Amino acid sequence: MRNARISARLALSVLLLTGSVGASSSFAKPDAASDASAMAAALDAAKGDALLEALVTELERSKAQLKMDQVQAPYYIEYRVNDMDDFNAEAAFGAVRESQRSHLRVLRVVVRIGDYKQDSYYGRKGLGSASYLPLDNDPIALRRQIWLLTDEAYKSAADAYAEKLSALKQFATDTNPVDDFAHAPVVSAVGETVSMNVDANEWNRTLQEITNLYRQYPDVQSVTASARFTAMNEYLVNSEGTIVRQGRTTATVMIGGSTQAADGMRLGRSPFWTEQRLKDLPSREELLKETRKTLETLQALRQAPIVEESYRGPVLFSPDAADDIMAELIGKNVLGFKPQLGRPNRTTGAFATSYKTRVLPKFVTVVDDPTMKTFAGKTLLGSYDVDSEGVKAQPVTVAGQGMLENYLVSRQPLKDFPSSNGHGRAVPGGAPQPSLGVLLVKSSEPESSKTLSEKLKQLAADQNKPYAYRVETLAGSAPRLLYRVYANDGHEELVRGAVFNELDVRALRNDLAALGDDPLVSNRMTGLPQTIICPSLLFDELEVKRADTTKEKLPEYPAPELKRK
Repeated sequence: MRNARISARLALSVLLLTGSVGASSSFAKPDAASDASAMAAALDAAKGDALLEALVTELERSKAQLKMDQVQAPYYIEYRVNDMDDFNAEAAFGAVRESQRSHLRVLRVVVRIGDYKQDSYYGRKGLGSASYLPLDNDPIALRRQIWLLTDEAYKSAADAYAEKLSALKQFATDTNPVDDFAHAPVVSAVGETVSMNVDANEWNRTLQEITNLYRQYPDVQSVTASARFTAMNEYLVNSEGTIVRQGRTTATVMIGGSTQAADGMRLGRSPFWTEQRLKDLPSREELLKETRKTLETLQALRQAPIVEESYRGPVLFSPDAADDIMAELIGKNVLGFKPQLGRPNRTTGAFATSYKTRVLPKFVTVVDDPTMKTFAGKTLLGSYDVDSEGVKAQPVTVAGQGMLENYLVSRQPLKDFPSSNGHGRAVPGGAPQPSLGVLLVKSSEPESSKTLSEKLKQLAADQNKPYAYRVETLAGSAPRLLYRVYANDGHEELVRGAVFNELDVRALRNDLAALGDDPLVSNRMTGLPQTIICPSLLFDELEVKRADTTKEKLPEYPAPELKRK
């Protein structure tokens, strides 16, 4: 009998969400005839999902009843839930200092007043409201929390809309005449949910064993290791008729080590591995091997010479370091954020005025393609089917032959970009923002590692320099592993204490000389899962400077003995 009631309610949901029964006239109505069958199939696939049923049922009520006196009825309502099962553990010096598993559901409600051209999405009040949802699937408990948050979001939207209209009066003309919210096709995509199966005790033992290696490296001051595994199921329903359920898992292991040289300079390493599937992480034996390698490089850095005061010349970045450069200098600057009211710019960031201008050498093309699932046999964490605003993922050529062609855009339009290109993504409880998916950097003239090494030495010789630099890993603008490569015979020498000066978008445009044929997949969690794929980068000229270490001090007294008495 209960299944019959569910089926009846789900059938009614199809009618109401497609606007064919009882929907408020203020809501935008999709083409009911073309979308009803797809939505019916989606809801049938979700049958038995108490959370999805509660979201759909309460959305129906909100559409029909949400209206305050002297305030416009909403034209758009959205419910997004992130259901997260999370395990997090950390160890230091051979002992676990954190190990916990948590399960929570975060609901975000957005209510928009006005219309697509100009609405209440303004300031902190108009961006929606977020709260936790019950976990036990009680339909009344779920719906009550949704109801309370919808009411709160509606009232906040009313305040925000009044504030926005007042703010707009100070501008004689609209300096950025684009809509506030982009139309989007209705999407019905109800995928399978995911779950997490992790042996917490086994991972605690692994982290303990990894960090217990500090006993073999007395000059290393600290050794830590952490693991985090998450199963995330995301739900989205909106008053346009979109209904999405999609799940993903992520798994990250990180090793951290730090020490100081005799002169007080702080030295650190923090390798990490992030995968979509737990089984793709390095094995216990591989992690132990990588930890030893990390600690040995820290010991080597303690004895390494300091870089000279200043160097300007050729620098070769390995794929690991190159991924970080492209994530920072390209990835962050191609996100299409709408500027504040009254600002005439198309977007924000270093590329705000670079549309259809050269930002990279002609031989470089950059594409963000979240529809890519694998690359060279490796699963890509940044891939997804539908973004957090219910828009299907799509590949976007960001820069073609060095020219900036596109920004990554959400449903908040920009000048010349009136619709989303499927890159609006959100952290649990947060507002969707333009975000990377899978950023792929490639060259029309890729060169082998051997050729790049020969070019590096030749550039140094041509500039009358005894050596050039090769960067293995980066941390911001500071190389963690930096080597001098001598021009006469190619031998390498590890050095420390360097920072890059003017490693910026201008250097990418003007000083990038070649790309390798050795792209590296870097899956990473930066709030949202992303993937960067980039080969080696050769710059013909960059400035390397000595870091300021004047404030570094060694410990005032020795560490405890490693052996118990």
